[in-house]
Amino acid sequence: MNSNFLFFAASRFKTVARHFSSTSLRNTMANNLTLYTFGTPNGFKASITLEELNLPYKAEKIDITKNVQKEPWFLEINPNGKIPAIKDGDFGVFESGAIMLYLVDKYDKEHKISYPHGSSEYYEMLSWLMFQIGGLGPMAGQASHFLGMAKVRSDYAIERYMTELKRLYSVLESRLASHDWLAGDKFTLADIATFPWVRGAPNLLIDLNEWPGVKNWFDRISAREGVQRGLNVPPSTMTPEQIKTLWANMRNKIASMENTDKH
Repeated sequence: MNSNFLFFAASRFKTVARHFSSTSLRNTMANNLTLYTFGTPNGFKASITLEELNLPYKAEKIDITKNVQKEPWFLEINPNGKIPAIKDGDFGVFESGAIMLYLVDKYDKEHKISYPHGSSEYYEMLSWLMFQIGGLGPMAGQASHFLGMAKVRSDYAIERYMTELKRLYSVLESRLASHDWLAGDKFTLADIATFPWVRGAPNLLIDLNEWPGVKNWFDRISAREGVQRGLNVPPSTMTPEQIKTLWANMRNKIASMENTDKH
């Protein structure tokens, strides 16, 4: 048999073997993924990322209404005592943004929902991801608290956080009025991170029709199968109508209180 053919065949076998070995290793590691989560915007950021990457994982519900996230065993995974967190084998990652970046760095080799590290699109994606983490998320969280969860009513706090939140929606609109996605020309981590927080707009009496670019973007993401699956992790115990009623009752309770601001 021709020696050149044997050399080629042997080289090809080694290449294929390395490929399957690498693929097998990644799949084995992915099979060890556990997501610790609850039905919050930050929790959905992690579950949607996992679903969009089609990664096998186990989801463990952490009931934050019962302070499970503060129990010693969970603090070993996330010292900050918040969801979400993941374990990949024995290795743990906490904070939703870090989890998302870890998952694409390790498992999104084809860049389905990310861009190659170092590319201009990568840093554009990172910019919008940090916009959500440092701006949209915290402001929406504070607006939610003072509008529906606080023990006292503060008109100043409600106006402050709602005004800033609407300004951030206008920033999103400035991008999405002329682009389909936040970063580059495809659906990425930036969109995944932002979507769950925009999804809560009705709870804060925000009408997305005021921002048509954001509304069209939101509708496109809502239709994705991976997103729909991720929003069901863990399965909700309430219907959308029940959630709507709950938020109405919470807002009404705050509205019925006397303003406590001191001037």
